[in-house]
Amino acid sequence: MTVLCGDKLKKLAAALISLSLVLLSGCIRSEDKVEKLNILASFYPIYIMALNITDGVEGVNLQCMAREQTGCLHDFKLSTEDMRSIEKADSFIINGAGMEGFISDVVGRVDGLNIIDSSVGIELLASGHNHNDDKHEGHDHDENEYNSHLWVSVANCITQVENITEGIIRLDPKNETKYRDNSNRYIEKLRNLKNKMEESLADISNRDIITFHEAFDYFAEEFDLNIVSVIEREPGSEPNARDLADIIDLVNETGVHALFVEPQYPETAADVIAAETDAQVYTLDPGVSGDMDKDAYIDIMNNNLKVLKNALS
Repeated sequence: MTVLCGDKLKKLAAALISLSLVLLSGCIRSEDKVEKLNILASFYPIYIMALNITDGVEGVNLQCMAREQTGCLHDFKLSTEDMRSIEKADSFIINGAGMEGFISDVVGRVDGLNIIDSSVGIELLASGHNHNDDKHEGHDHDENEYNSHLWVSVANCITQVENITEGIIRLDPKNETKYRDNSNRYIEKLRNLKNKMEESLADISNRDIITFHEAFDYFAEEFDLNIVSVIEREPGSEPNARDLADIIDLVNETGVHALFVEPQYPETAADVIAAETDAQVYTLDPGVSGDMDKDAYIDIMNNNLKVLKNALS
């Protein structure tokens, strides 16, 4: 039998205490480890909404799939990298209303994918028509027949934020309070923005405009603007000579003096029309690209307000 002297006993006790502390700290780190929640937004405006909702919530990894310069997702082609990002995501947030034309293919290839559709409950405007045409509520239709630029209306953006909030909470209920607080703060900002824009545009008498493509139909409806013509139905579908001649005639007949182009696309056709009429070219931003900042959408809309007041006053 081995008898330990006092010094050896002290050293052994110290070693056991140190080992206990290491094991205990390891257990604490394991218990306190925050599980990552991987959320993927389809493109820029959806990312900005989700960024506000998840702000400061520990463990949330939010990514934007489409590159910032992509613009709208018309005819967007998924890359292998995009598919990998979707497969790794705990949830994929989409605009809906037909914007993500690739979604059916994704659902067929990724089993059990959690999709948050931000368009649920929004009245959709028919594609190819102005804001005075028929609307459709819900999703009992071919979504390709409807305009998918929902977020350009501030009211629609609020509904989208609400839908995304509920979807994320279902995925991560333990952080419900944080998500709701963030969402409520952002929605309050959006409501203030909407009120400001309505008040500022209330006294404008000239409300006839021509837009570059169909991004502003919901915006026009919300703020009582009349889109008399669209230069291009979709980006890349340059009007032919006959189309340009018809628009030039329309501008001259109606006296429309404001042509609105978008910063993401060239102004060629609008410049031709302006050169043949008394109309001027202005830039309105549909908010499909910009700074990856929480207030980016609000900043874009405030600048759009300044442009409108200058163009229509």
